This record gives sequence, structure tokens and C-alpha cells, in this order.
Amino acid sequence: MSSENSAESIRILFLGDIVGEPGRKAVIGELSKIKEEHALDFIIVNGENSAGGRGITPRISIDLLRAGAAVITTGDHVWDQQEIVDYFPTEPRLLRPINYPQGTPGNGSVVLTTAKGKVAVVQAQGRSFIQPPLENPFLAVEAEVERLRSLNVKVIVLDFHAETTSEKIAMGRMLDGKASLVVGTHTHVQTADETIFPGGTGFLTDAGMCGPEESILGRCVESVVWRFKSGMPTRFPVAKGDVKLCGVIIDADTESGKCLRIERFERKVSNSAENEASPAAGKSVK
Repeated sequence: MSSENSAESIRILFLGDIVGEPGRKAVIGELSKIKEEHALDFIIVNGENSAGGRGITPRISIDLLRAGAAVITTGDHVWDQQEIVDYFPTEPRLLRPINYPQGTPGNGSVVLTTAKGKVAVVQAQGRSFIQPPLENPFLAVEAEVERLRSLNVKVIVLDFHAETTSEKIAMGRMLDGKASLVVGTHTHVQTADETIFPGGTGFLTDAGMCGPEESILGRCVESVVWRFKSGMPTRFPVAKGDVKLCGVIIDADTESGKCLRIERFERKVSNSAENEASPAAGKSVK
């Protein structure tokens, strides 16, 4: 989907939740090729499930940044790896939701300077059917976007890590004309509703995931099905096999910040070395 053309635009890729070792290996291995093929200027990835399917570690953060990610966002599993707490204050390009209480380690937004101007990335977490309950994301995001715009930052991207479609759409509508892109994460299922709102904000309800294609949200099919059938607790191992990378690409006008073009991104990455059967399910865990 496209809008009017611009003499100067910046092309941004956002990749959805990276799931476990298969997802992060595929992203790290493919990112430079994707950047070249799509003439990308700026890359954002959501890494909150990149460490064994839960959270992120300093080492993984460093690897993703070295591979070409400009900013890493997170979500409700941000603190699942204990060592990340002390790392957050040292790396401003790794974000946690902005609607955590004041004093929480790390930042919920960052502004980076590129050859085509400044780009701001903001991260927020929803409150509907998602834990832990945080401060009102609408108020926090509205205040931060207004602050960024007062600093003459035009290109602003929001990763809204939330469960419900209505909450994500409401956030997009609230920011129409104030942000270049509002993209949802968390559900791991890419939606097909990419659009440019009347005020010029690109929107996609959920970017999807970067994880094993033959899976249930990146997890072993047998384990998840067994849980639904039995009601018993069990582990959900990260699945194996080929990986699908999902996300969204936009072109944003560097003068106005408006989204000029938006398209969903998908790429299948062969992982033949890991195509053996996934771990068996059926063992309960206390």
C-alpha cells in the first residue's frame, strides 16, 4: 500500500518477536542480505523471546545489534533472564516498555541519528489480558510522542506489545498523524491489515514472529496440543525446522514523518539441520 511519493524518504524494517535459537539464528544470518535486497536504512527487531523462547540476554542483544539491528524492543518477557537487568542501563538501543514505573532499569524510547535524519523508536505494553499490569500505555505513549515531536523528531515508530486487536488499533488511531508506524507484537501471528491511516500513520495490528514455521506460536506442536487436551502443565519446547521471518517495511517521509508506503514482510529460511522430530510431549511439570 502506498501514498504520495516523496523526494526524501527513509526505509524501515520491523521484525516481529524472535523465538528461541532458531529464530535468532535466522535473523542474524539473514539480516545483512535483507538489508541489501530491500535497500533498508533502519532495522528494528523485537527480541523478547530470543533466549530459549523467554526473554533476552546481553549476549543475544549484542549479536542482534552486530548483525544490523539498530534497535531491539521487548515486551512482557523482558525480565525473564536475570542478567538482562544490569545490562539495560548500559545499552540505550535495547528498550523495555515505556509504561513501567519511574526508576525501572532501561528506557522505553530512543532517538538515533541516521544519514537521512533522526529516527525515534518507542516501546509500550498493553493492559488487556497481559501481565504484568503496567501504567496506562495510552497516556505514557501520548506524552512521549509529544515530547519527541517537540524536539523536531519527525520519524517515530511504536512497537505496541499487546494482546487484543482493539487495543492495538486504538493506539494506532490515537497516534494517526503523529507517528510514522504503529506496529503490534506479542501474538506471534502476522495480520493482513496493513494500512496507512488518513493522517499518514502506517499501521499493522501484529508483525508476527521470527520463529519455526511448523509450530504453535514457535513452540512444539505436540506439547501445546497435549496441554489443551489434558489441561495438565507441561513444558513448551521451541520447535525445530524451517523458520519464517515476519514483519513490516515502510517508507517514511523524512520531512513530515508520514508513512508513504507499507508492506508486510515474509521470508522463509531453511533449517534442514534441525528438521528432526520435536521433543515428545506428555510429561507434566510441577
